[in-house]
Amino acid sequence: MVTSIPGSDILTSGLNVISQSLLIPVIVILLIFVVYAVITLGGLISEYTSRKKIPANTIKNLIYEISDSENPEEVKKVINDSIIPKSQKKILTELASSENLKNKSRLALANKYIESEENHIDKIVEKTDIVTRIGPTLGLMGTLIPMGPGLAALGSGDVTALSQAIIVAFDTTVVGIGAGAVAYLVSKIRRRWYDDYLSNLDALSDAILEYMET
Repeated sequence: MVTSIPGSDILTSGLNVISQSLLIPVIVILLIFVVYAVITLGGLISEYTSRKKIPANTIKNLIYEISDSENPEEVKKVINDSIIPKSQKKILTELASSENLKNKSRLALANKYIESEENHIDKIVEKTDIVTRIGPTLGLMGTLIPMGPGLAALGSGDVTALSQAIIVAFDTTVVGIGAGAVAYLVSKIRRRWYDDYLSNLDALSDAILEYMET
């Protein structure tokens, strides 16, 4: 005869109550993740259609034009007439207008602008990264939580309760993995775009800083 450890039944019951109480929040969060993943995928498609791909030759030609400019006003004209994004134009024209600053101050200003852009990009990608990591985890939780009562129902011969638990388990798994997969795809593509954006901004900023030092 197996004797239970004093207090173990209370602890086990407490764990069971906690785990079962998590099922509804897990399902609600998974539904939110699915809606967010669909909206984000639509945003990615919209961003792709409006995105301008800047060839490497365009950046190279801009660097040469900046280097050959006669004064900061001409540098600003070169930047504003280019096909680079407006956000880059704003930063670069601000740098070209900083002729009253000393070199170290101008470099600090450039670093601050680039850091601000990096933080903005990190905030965008961070959201889909969270779904990528947490979505499958919540799917696994949604799989395991209903299986406890389901197996207990099987022990008492209630096959209907077991089948309902299995359906919930499979649905949460599929939803969690699906939301995580979509979020991963969006993060991967956006990170590649934004890395290219930052690389171009860094190269053009260096060109302007070098020009302003002469």
